[in-house]
Amino acid sequence: MNASKLFVRCLENEGVEYIFGVPGEENLAFLDALSESSRIQFITTRHEQGAAFMANVYGRLSTYPGTCLATLGPGATNLITGVADAHLDRAPLVAITGQAGLDRIFKESHQYLDVMALFKPITKWNARVELPETVPEIVRKAFRLARLEKPGATHIELPEDVAGMGVDEEPIEIRRTTYPVARPESIARTIELIGLAERPLILAGNGVIRRQAAESLASFARRFNIPVVTTFMGKGALDYRDPLALPPMGLRSPDAPLGVLAEADLVLAVGYDLVEWEPAVWNGERSHTIIHIDSTAAELDQNYVPATEVVGEIGDSLKALTDAYERKAPDWDWQRFRRQPGEEAQSASFPVHPPRLMRELRGVLGDEDIVISDVGVHKLWVATQFRAARPNTVVIPNGLASMGLAVPGALAAKLVHPGRKVVAVTGDGGFMMNSQELETAKRIGTPFVVIITVDERYGVIELNQKRTFGRTFGVTFENPDFVAYAASFGLPGFAIDDVADLQPTLRRALELDVPSIIAVPVDSSQSPAALA
Repeated sequence: MNASKLFVRCLENEGVEYIFGVPGEENLAFLDALSESSRIQFITTRHEQGAAFMANVYGRLSTYPGTCLATLGPGATNLITGVADAHLDRAPLVAITGQAGLDRIFKESHQYLDVMALFKPITKWNARVELPETVPEIVRKAFRLARLEKPGATHIELPEDVAGMGVDEEPIEIRRTTYPVARPESIARTIELIGLAERPLILAGNGVIRRQAAESLASFARRFNIPVVTTFMGKGALDYRDPLALPPMGLRSPDAPLGVLAEADLVLAVGYDLVEWEPAVWNGERSHTIIHIDSTAAELDQNYVPATEVVGEIGDSLKALTDAYERKAPDWDWQRFRRQPGEEAQSASFPVHPPRLMRELRGVLGDEDIVISDVGVHKLWVATQFRAARPNTVVIPNGLASMGLAVPGALAAKLVHPGRKVVAVTGDGGFMMNSQELETAKRIGTPFVVIITVDERYGVIELNQKRTFGRTFGVTFENPDFVAYAASFGLPGFAIDDVADLQPTLRRALELDVPSIIAVPVDSSQSPAALA
């Protein structure tokens, strides 16, 4: 057995089902070993960035690290954006890269870059395999750290000469980690602060979904009668139909209203990551009393200084607080902040008003079906207007917030949940950044629908230019014929030219057993902040 075969055995031991990647000369031995695995499917992608985004969304939806592979040099650098996105979005991911042999990494050499240094700031941990005997420890540590709170990306570099070296080792047994129980005094202090508050509010973040604490959150909120606002990445932590559910928040624009947060005197931040929505936006005057409820201690910020921290498994902490219930929190008129779809959602205007698109999309999807958002002005519409019923049914990249995630992410979502319908919502800018992965999706048989919001511009940048300078520059472009583009892959494509066609076309596309494209001209002239 050589180091590559041992590496693959260690990956099997970790429960890896898929590796997304592009083959290269420096990972030949690894790929040869992988070809003999009966448990792991290698999915050949059309670009390493697509592979990293697939591993990113796979990790986010499954809670187990997604795995991606590239060779040295340009292959490794192409992974970086997707790996960095996973790192800031707290998605567990393990990246594996090939490398030149140990005999040439100390000098100028063909395609050699210090990949370890490149990956250091975008991973929790990375390591080079220099001795084949270290493979079990390195693989186990990479997967363990990728999944431990707060999860993120790790990286392993396998030089081509080490990959073929002989070795006689075994994978390390996996033992799951349990998180500490919150201290009784922090539970008591939280109950005391809730009792003193007149306008308490729960701000639920991505950690609630990561730690599968949605049911505990709902029980806690109902027992204390405290309304819940989620961040964009926390959408679905509480069913939008729940009487305590308020619209998600997270817009960074200065004209975005803070609504209920402007009135709250106590904010219980549950599973909230500062990267989701900086505290300076919602607590700029530092007037809120904050309680931090999470699996790890608070990341301190001058606008986020908790009065107390309840640190432990989130679900267990919420249950302990629920069990310590003494009386309901004081009633206040937060119900006026509940919002139903307005006139924009009924509009028959064309190009399509984004709220109408979100309404029609909600109408054709079930509670468990999945929407993957790309980044652009359409992301703000998905975040503020599309209503989520269940955890992990709306995936919004909001840490690094990189364009190009939606199409590869939809492929990964279909692998994690093959029985659910999956829709990628992307702008015409983000779509063209990784549209090549439609071929990958067709080849491996993962049907999903891609909604392209067509406005021929980088809309968020245009909005900010208008707001800041009163004019725009460098934000427009032209598109291909998207129906013909789909056909070039041998896939169905649809172009919407009347709002009335939107829902029937969505229903038709969702019934197909292959990926499909729906091009929807949209009127994105109105800022999402105006309807938030």
